[in-house]
Amino acid sequence: MILSANRYGKARVRIMRVGRGADTHSVSELSVTCMLEGDFQDSYSKADNQLVIATDSIKNIINITAHEHPECCAEAFCAFLAQRLLARYDQISRVTVETQETQWRRLQIGGAAHPHGFVLDGNGAPTAQLVQDRDRVTLRSGMKGYTFMKSTAAGWTNYVMDEFTTLAETQDRIVATSMNAAWLWNTHPADFPATNAAILTAMLTEFATTYSYGVQDSLYRMGQAALDAAPGIVEIAIACPNKHYLPIDLSRFGVSGGGVVFTPTDEPHGQIECALSR
Repeated sequence: MILSANRYGKARVRIMRVGRGADTHSVSELSVTCMLEGDFQDSYSKADNQLVIATDSIKNIINITAHEHPECCAEAFCAFLAQRLLARYDQISRVTVETQETQWRRLQIGGAAHPHGFVLDGNGAPTAQLVQDRDRVTLRSGMKGYTFMKSTAAGWTNYVMDEFTTLAETQDRIVATSMNAAWLWNTHPADFPATNAAILTAMLTEFATTYSYGVQDSLYRMGQAALDAAPGIVEIAIACPNKHYLPIDLSRFGVSGGGVVFTPTDEPHGQIECALSR
């Protein structure tokens, strides 16, 4: 038998970085996973740990790198961390760094941005994933759990009708989802946060302002909008659960008219996924 693959590292290292400007602070709360591949097979097959960097040491390196780079974006932080590990340890051949960010939005007090006050922004978690070998690097940015909906301008018709079909066709329904998306960079922008925000805005604009013939239809066009908004990305993958809102029938109570009250349910849900590339 052979060891066909292996990697190890430290997961869910939680850090809060505070950039302390002269008058204004910035904050970035990250959950970091850092995985290593390389000359570690003997620790599995021969119980020999001589080349293994302790995961506690990986955690310490993450914290030190965060201290040295308190204000850079998550994508840049991933790069600094991967480069540091590759430069320090010859036995590493590949580093994969993934971050998920808890978003803090600056407080507005009296119509002005407060210099060191923040409130939690609960919608979605920005993500970054950097994979760096000795000779190449791939970088993805994205968003997990970004929740949005529209209450009309959506339908679901012309699908397979057979003995298993119970769902009625409709040309007017609620569409809601909690989107996970990631886009692959070919060229890096000067400002990752601004470009990522532009990608998300383009996707949401396409979703909100056009009729949806199905979640598949919307996802495809949202992916197109993302690629159009950022020439530096070459691929986008999108996964969206269909968070259902089921109409409540009140006709037995003498209440006529529908489309007003619904039962929210997200289990079980439809799961729609796609990827677009140039």
